[in-house]
Amino acid sequence: MWKDNIVNGMAGLRFLSGLIEVSAALLMIYFGTVQKAVMINAGLALVGPTVLILVTTLGLIGMADKLEFWRMIVVMGGVGLILWGVRG
Repeated sequence: MWKDNIVNGMAGLRFLSGLIEVSAALLMIYFGTVQKAVMINAGLALVGPTVLILVTTLGLIGMADKLEFWRMIVVMGGVGLILWGVRG
């Protein structure tokens, strides 16, 4: 039962992330200037990595009984490398 809650949480976070992205796109169109669009985009730079970390953490919690500890470390290290690779 609790795994269903984890899946719902993961999906909910992704849905919220998508809603924020679409809202940002609409705000860019509404304001209509490059300066405002860049400012809005800068705010989105925090949303993507945060959602990635939260969804991955929820997934690892859901699989904790099936994964060995070192495999969880490898997955978290992979996420860390992704974030390190895309940093500005």
